[in-house]
Amino acid sequence: MSKQNHIVIIGGTACGPKAAVRARRCDPSARITIIEQGEDLSTATCGLPYYISGVIDNEDNMVAKQPDYFEITLDMEVLTGTRAMSIDPQAHTVKVMNIENGERSTINYDKLVLATGSKPLVPDWKGKNLDGIFTLSDIPDANAIRDYLSDSENKKQVVIVGAGLIGLEMAEAFVTAGCNVTILEALDRVLPALLDPDIAVMLEKYLREEGVNIVCGQRVTGFQGDENGRVRKVIAGDTEHQADIVLLSLGVRPDVALAKDAGLSIGSTGGISIDKYLQTSDPDIYAGGDCVENINLITREPVLAPMGSTANKHGRIIGTNVTGGREAFPGVLGAAIVKVFDYNVGRVGLNESQAREAGYDTVMSLVPSDEHATYYPGSRGFIVKLVAEKGTGKLLGGQVVGMGDAAKRIDVLATALTFGATIGDLADIDLAYAPPYNSAMDPLHHAANVIRNKQSGLARTLTPAGVWKKLENGDRFVLLDVRTPPEWQEQRIDGEQVRLLPLQELRRKINKLSVDDEIIIYCRTSVRAYQAQRILDGAGFKNVKFMDGSLDAWPHGTIPASTD
Repeated sequence: MSKQNHIVIIGGTACGPKAAVRARRCDPSARITIIEQGEDLSTATCGLPYYISGVIDNEDNMVAKQPDYFEITLDMEVLTGTRAMSIDPQAHTVKVMNIENGERSTINYDKLVLATGSKPLVPDWKGKNLDGIFTLSDIPDANAIRDYLSDSENKKQVVIVGAGLIGLEMAEAFVTAGCNVTILEALDRVLPALLDPDIAVMLEKYLREEGVNIVCGQRVTGFQGDENGRVRKVIAGDTEHQADIVLLSLGVRPDVALAKDAGLSIGSTGGISIDKYLQTSDPDIYAGGDCVENINLITREPVLAPMGSTANKHGRIIGTNVTGGREAFPGVLGAAIVKVFDYNVGRVGLNESQAREAGYDTVMSLVPSDEHATYYPGSRGFIVKLVAEKGTGKLLGGQVVGMGDAAKRIDVLATALTFGATIGDLADIDLAYAPPYNSAMDPLHHAANVIRNKQSGLARTLTPAGVWKKLENGDRFVLLDVRTPPEWQEQRIDGEQVRLLPLQELRRKINKLSVDDEIIIYCRTSVRAYQAQRILDGAGFKNVKFMDGSLDAWPHGTIPASTD
């Protein structure tokens, strides 16, 4: 009779329980033990902002499976309220401690799984332990914030430090609770690790419209409290921000203390180093989830990927492999999506900045569009940005921001990137079409075709940021608006360089333009602007471009104008 395989799993949030369930299905006779320092297993931590806002109204809904499901239905030993203290890889043992009574014991293992997750990053700032300063990583954190908000004295002014995913989701939760919200971001834009500036600025504009104060480029240095030890100010250099509640949303770092103390290899990113089978430097110890580093599928460089989706994929593979399988994890694309009030913000692959840092010569498109046929009621808009390698047309990444269905487009891009698609491949993908669901050509088709037009030389563009810089510098050029007079009357870009010449009159009045002038054209979405560029090209104009995304991608102010 073969020896019973004892699988010990440290960590019970996402990767750990997934590994346990998969291992049980692969080996019905294995002995499986889960060690978790909290009281719950399989908690939906990604939903915490929605629990705080009240969209999810019951704490029980945040727990996918109760411990007794693992104990009774799956025949596992579950040690909640238990902390793993150390690992001895030579002896194949884990020392644990019961948190409530301090009792210590030793557990033997044949295969060990580390799913220790991550910890919120909290710099050593003065005053960081004042009441009213929170991080958000588990249900107790969420309940603490909910309790603090229930006291009306505590919910006047909220400062969120860090404009990452959790910070933006929590901005909505706090506004819903009736708070005034300020987001402080040390870098120059929101979601700085995910979005390019030309997409981030659209999101910032929308957040301000929703009443959120966005302050970028300010680094927090400490906090001040009152006589009761409650936070009252956030200090950022010489600037003070009033605060009744502070949320630290500065990202997370892998929790690798156990692995490091056990002598396991730690990668350059700070996560546990694993191979494609999710084995650590010790072949009997596997690791997955937020505590490990992954391989980026495009750059082939190590990256951190603290996402619940990645953790669950890891768990399934680990469960297979600790029971004798040999399944590999290919890597990640950094896919992410976030709901910010009524905006959907998604990205996948490399943004333009990251692609250039990786050594790619890039070409991009910035395309406003609608989620489905505009003649079918209810279509919502968004902006798509694609990034590709200029010479080969290799697709490198994409970003979507707006009220329309961003998730669908991000998922299509993730699929295309996984299989190494080019811009031409993306333009030819046979996507489903019916008016309630899509336009005859999907926005991704349009965005891919813009890049193809740029590659062939048919389209020449300047970004909104480039146009803004020329206006600010007072450069001599013509910013040609080819919309209709009613559109011009309603809204236009301000500047002495701006002129109106509607597209339908362009051929007839082309002599009003000088072939010696630099001309940059805009409309609402760039469709008419591109057509105008081609008309001027055909008429012998040599220095003509259109503005990427035109007015829909213009993040700066506009003015109502007169045709006088």
